[in-house]
Amino acid sequence: MTDPCTPRTAEDAVAGRVRALLQRDGWTQRRFAAAVGLEETKLSKSLAGRRRFAADELVRIADVTGETVARLLHGRDGARARTAVPTGAAAAAAEPDPGREPGGTHGTRGRILDAAWELIADHGYHRVRTADVARAAGTSPAAIHYHFPTRSELLDSALRHNVRLAFDRQVAELDTIADPHDRLLRLIDLQLPDGALLEREWSIWIQVWAESAIDPARRDLYWDAYDRWFRTVAMTLTEGAAAGVFVPDAGDAARQLTALVDGLGIQVMARTPGTSAAQMRADLAAFIDRAVLAAPARTERTENG
Repeated sequence: MTDPCTPRTAEDAVAGRVRALLQRDGWTQRRFAAAVGLEETKLSKSLAGRRRFAADELVRIADVTGETVARLLHGRDGARARTAVPTGAAAAAAEPDPGREPGGTHGTRGRILDAAWELIADHGYHRVRTADVARAAGTSPAAIHYHFPTRSELLDSALRHNVRLAFDRQVAELDTIADPHDRLLRLIDLQLPDGALLEREWSIWIQVWAESAIDPARRDLYWDAYDRWFRTVAMTLTEGAAAGVFVPDAGDAARQLTALVDGLGIQVMARTPGTSAAQMRADLAAFIDRAVLAAPARTERTENG
């Protein structure tokens, strides 16, 4: 006999986890719906398992509750191999957010990190003062030094925040895309410096690249953070190669594709004439067609337009 408490579908399981978070943190449905920008009727249907939470909704729920999307979907990180889990010095990005307090509000550390991430992205690491972060976070410089003893730790934490944002976004968006080619194209879309959030993420990455070139102490965190993105691309290419969709040598293709993403993204962020997120997408799609798709798939794609 089936246990009536056992989730019948994936939607039931996700709904149960979100309901548990609401109970844990003392949310009402109305207040939670407002916090995640979701109509209350839609939230009610999703919590009852009658409606699937959309990918962007899961990302907002993870942000408000301090959870990760992987835990919302599967109960643990790394349950499915659609996106790589952060490891090493970047591993904290895959853990529930310690900056959150019950009720979905940020504690002092969380507010400081939010403020620092935005200020560093918008104005540059070397232009942001402790007093600027304290003012934006509504706290004191002493509180900044307590949670982040050095400014360098603020930049490191901003990079981990980048990793967390990308990890949650990719888990939510890629989880249901079975076709490796479609998933690779969606993965590329999720990396484009298009919109304020993604431009800020790119700004942090570019600054970390520059700092890592001259500061060996920062390289372990950078390597581990970048490795998560590279492994996600390589996993997608390996699965596609096994299915006969992509060329066999996924390692070479992953190195070439990630390098191209980096170079094109920097040009877009530098506002190089003739560049844009849309042109970057077109250039990457052309590279995938030319160098990543296996010959039969490439021929079929050309014939079908």
